[in-house]
Amino acid sequence: MPKARDFGITTGTMATGPRNAITDVAGVQVGHVTLREGAVNTGVTAIIPQSGNLFEHKLTAAVEVINGFGKSAGLVQVAELGSIETPILLTNTFAVGTCTTALIRNAIAQTPDIGQTTSTVNPVVCECNDGVLSDIQAFAVTENDALRAIADAGSNVAEGSVGAGTGMVSFGFKGGIGTASRQMVLGGNSYILGALVLANFGKAGDLTLPDGRKPDPAQPPEAEKGSIIVVLATDLPLDQRQMARVCRRAGAGIARLGAFYGNGSGDIVLGFTTRNRIAHRPDEDVTVTERMSDTKIDHAFRAACEATQEAILNALTMATDVDGRDGQHRPLLSDWLQNQDITDT
Repeated sequence: MPKARDFGITTGTMATGPRNAITDVAGVQVGHVTLREGAVNTGVTAIIPQSGNLFEHKLTAAVEVINGFGKSAGLVQVAELGSIETPILLTNTFAVGTCTTALIRNAIAQTPDIGQTTSTVNPVVCECNDGVLSDIQAFAVTENDALRAIADAGSNVAEGSVGAGTGMVSFGFKGGIGTASRQMVLGGNSYILGALVLANFGKAGDLTLPDGRKPDPAQPPEAEKGSIIVVLATDLPLDQRQMARVCRRAGAGIARLGAFYGNGSGDIVLGFTTRNRIAHRPDEDVTVTERMSDTKIDHAFRAACEATQEAILNALTMATDVDGRDGQHRPLLSDWLQNQDITDT
């Protein structure tokens, strides 16, 4: 399926990374397991922040809860300690516990003394409710599915109706997984900020494209419900406070498309930087970290806004047909855009 730019839809002014994906940040990988059988349309998406033992060498991270209607795991400790120490898993709401257990087992396999002679581990799992198009009560996602998504991770990111995005709906259209990135040059050095979204939010008829068009999905009006999870990755030297501020700006990218963070919509942004790693067993009492100047942080703010907005559009345009449970179906934004092109000619 085509990405948003293939339809002539451009977002913002900044240059993209080489892949226009979260994996433009060196070392970041993404994997999916997609489950489609009968009334089940669900899956798992894994974001691997860096290779190696994340528990022993944590990443500086932050979280922004725009609207807390969600059932994610691990975010309280991320907000308190400013670090992540496992891969990030995205899945459906009822699979959070299963994926949490899988991450714990994965961490113990790498560090056997977790929970015995050292601390327990903080698994990070974020969710959206795919119950419109999938039988969420089937509890189809297994621990093995979560581990397979981690093992499948690589630099090329599949988008649309894959992994955790298989059964998602956004603005009345088929939603799913989308990604994008932006480049920055600071102090003569090049940096990347990438976004990956699980788009399952937005009221039908509210979607507003960057050129002002408002696609009509021909769906009956309903309250805005669902969720969006945004994962931001960067190689900028940020501390936790700065990372949190960057995460907050992803909300601008969501709002630009017409969302208003409705009561039933869980809107959460999780961000991390591959700089400033945090040792679990530090050799020194005092460590030195790098930190960019706040006078230049507007570049990161704009990048977060633009990358998030484009990632959502890519989730919509890259989505493919899914025959949902009980005959449920949602149209494709790509079909609407193609019909517009035919009408214009």
